[in-house]
Amino acid sequence: MIWRAVLLWMENQTSVIPLKQPIVFELQGFDVQPGNGPFLFLLALLAYIAVLLGNGVVICVIMTDKNLHRPMFVMICHLMVCDLLGATMLLPRLMMDLLMGLKKIAYIPAIVQAFCAHTYGAAMSTVLSAMAYDRYVAVCEPLRYHSIMTSARLHSCCAVAWIVALLLIAVLFSFHMNVPLCGHLVQHVYCSNRGILNLACIPTPVSDIYGLAMTWTLSTGTFFIIAYSYIRILSVSFKQGRTNSSIRSKAFQTCAPHIVVYVLYQTSSLVVILIQRFPSLSPNIKKLFSVLVFIIPPIINPIIYGLVSKDLRVSFIKRFSTRVRNKT
Repeated sequence: MIWRAVLLWMENQTSVIPLKQPIVFELQGFDVQPGNGPFLFLLALLAYIAVLLGNGVVICVIMTDKNLHRPMFVMICHLMVCDLLGATMLLPRLMMDLLMGLKKIAYIPAIVQAFCAHTYGAAMSTVLSAMAYDRYVAVCEPLRYHSIMTSARLHSCCAVAWIVALLLIAVLFSFHMNVPLCGHLVQHVYCSNRGILNLACIPTPVSDIYGLAMTWTLSTGTFFIIAYSYIRILSVSFKQGRTNSSIRSKAFQTCAPHIVVYVLYQTSSLVVILIQRFPSLSPNIKKLFSVLVFIIPPIINPIIYGLVSKDLRVSFIKRFSTRVRNKT
């Protein structure tokens, strides 16, 4: 009994010894049955190809067509970059895990992956807020739109959206400094702020409080900006639409994609939060839903803008048909 108590004490002491650099984490990943890895790898590969093609085509069409060098389309480009960031943060490493069982990740790449994951979430909210402001000015102040949304104002809005997101996440990750880590196993498919700090030897209440406060403030603030913008847009559209129905139709065509994208992203995020409240669900199901927020919106967003935006669709068809004719 004494020896058992001594061994238990020694085990407890060694378990809280801080790790020293170089630290290498191990991602828990999905619990994949033998033989299913290549099939799941193929699904992840197809999803990543869809993300790269969809978002890449939209960005290329907007950049090469001078008629699309307008505030709305420039902001769509920023949203597509955000989509690429989220998918690239997750899918390449996930594919290596599924195909080769590569679960180990060094400390710096782990921090970079976690930073990109959180920046994706924050930037989605801030960029969509900037897009809502642009649509608000376009519909509610049409005569002053070009004097308000100048090139300088446009680039300032986009820069502020990214700077706010990056600063908020940089402060969040500044709490990692001087925090000793005592574990290697990250119990998720990808690295996140909470996933890494769960391995800390000491409690991290300041990081927890800041993370919750930042998430609540960012979500609430961007929600009010977007809600106010579109409520005002709907109000003005219905008032002006009584005399000219084309105004209402045009406002709907320009605003509907943004609303759908925002609702899609928020719904995906809400599902991720709610799914954790069901302990009876298998860990694989929870992990699957948590990664879909980085996959589904980046796949669907370019489709939404391609289908609804007539200018973008016409430009793509024109360029595609021109290349086909040149080859023939």
